[in-house]
Amino acid sequence: MSKIDQISAKILRALSRDGRMSNLLLAEAVGLSPSACLRRVQELERSGVIKGYRARLDPDQTGRAYVVYVAVGLAEHTKAAQEGFEHAMQAAPEVAECHNVAGAFEYILRVEAADLPSYKAFHTDVLGTVPHVRSITSYMVMGSPKDMRA
Repeated sequence: MSKIDQISAKILRALSRDGRMSNLLLAEAVGLSPSACLRRVQELERSGVIKGYRARLDPDQTGRAYVVYVAVGLAEHTKAAQEGFEHAMQAAPEVAECHNVAGAFEYILRVEAADLPSYKAFHTDVLGTVPHVRSITSYMVMGSPKDMRA
């Protein structure tokens, strides 16, 4: 599917809010018959527009309520240094997201930990041991008035 029309956009917005919405309710919300709606959703999935569905977990109950965004600068700007860092972040369960960015540093991480001591252990024992890490700047999340992640 190369172009997303208004109806498909409505479907995507509705599923972004509630990925478990029944096809019947979704069809009603977007003004289609259930069979036409199901065909649209299946085509959005097949074409890769919809990549999957996720459960939103309660961070307090999963022990991941302490969120920190971390800016990481590398000492070397080589492919090997980047691949090594990315491999280390793939193996770190605390890292929920790892983004290679342009700017003053190379990576932004979303780190989820139980509390400050848990984050400190990650900072020291994981980030602090990865070769080529030059700088680490931590931004502790104090609140999230808007969070559209599924």
